[in-house]
Amino acid sequence: MASMTTKDSAVSSGPADFDGVLLLGATGRLGSMLRRHWPEPQALRSQSRQPRPGFYNFDLPAAGEGPSDAAISTARGARAVIALAGVTPARAGACGAALEDNVTLALAALKLAEAAAVPRFFVASSAAVYGAQDGPLREDMPCAPLSEYGRQKLAMEQAVREAGGKTAVTALRIGNVVGADAILGGWQPAMQIDRFPDGATPSRSYIGPVTLARVLCTLCHVDDLPPVLNIAAPGAVQMGALLDAAGLAWQPKPAPATAIPEVRLDTNALECHVDFTPETQTPAGLVREWQQDMNKR
Repeated sequence: MASMTTKDSAVSSGPADFDGVLLLGATGRLGSMLRRHWPEPQALRSQSRQPRPGFYNFDLPAAGEGPSDAAISTARGARAVIALAGVTPARAGACGAALEDNVTLALAALKLAEAAAVPRFFVASSAAVYGAQDGPLREDMPCAPLSEYGRQKLAMEQAVREAGGKTAVTALRIGNVVGADAILGGWQPAMQIDRFPDGATPSRSYIGPVTLARVLCTLCHVDDLPPVLNIAAPGAVQMGALLDAAGLAWQPKPAPATAIPEVRLDTNALECHVDFTPETQTPAGLVREWQQDMNKR
């Protein structure tokens, strides 16, 4: 039987009918945010490759192998599996991990969901799959990723879609998450931001960590979802306005010809299932969620 590491001992993973959510890759930046703000913490199981207090400890299977008994025991009875495990460009650069591993990890996570008879599987994708197209960017648009990261995320989406069996699969094309982004999350003194001739700075689709947790928790209770779903608050926010709302200094620099003025995700499909309040779409509201998350670390 799978076990969860506590401060004092390993305990049983509990009854198989826990009717909750299994979060894979829960120790990363995004997973940590979701754990801090998940609306139903008692129904969330978090996976870690290494023993950690409060986590279920197991690794995803290697290519060609099946999931371990411990992994299946932990996943059994879940209403959904959310797979966040993956390789970002930063991680690839820092430790030499291959971006192609995004496909392998997603397929391993789906294999676990199938083996445990979990009805729904979510995998974290990215707005990078769209490339430099004019928005709003709809889920049914042809994708034209410019980066290798975007190409591998698109390959991951296609792989899990083709491999899916009885478990329903939805790829989540997540926009910029405040605090896990390069602006607030990566702010440094004397940060420079592109400024276009009209005075605007790059505009992107954002979502706060508190809202992201609420959105994903809500989706885990929805039976009928499309195979791809954009995840962001409606609209787009300028990077300069976000830093201004946070009271963080920045310096403008002329935007190069290759700079993308706006990446705006179409959220009409998401808004069929989730409501957004106006403050979740503003720089001030996003900054409040970022500060709330910082205070809970």
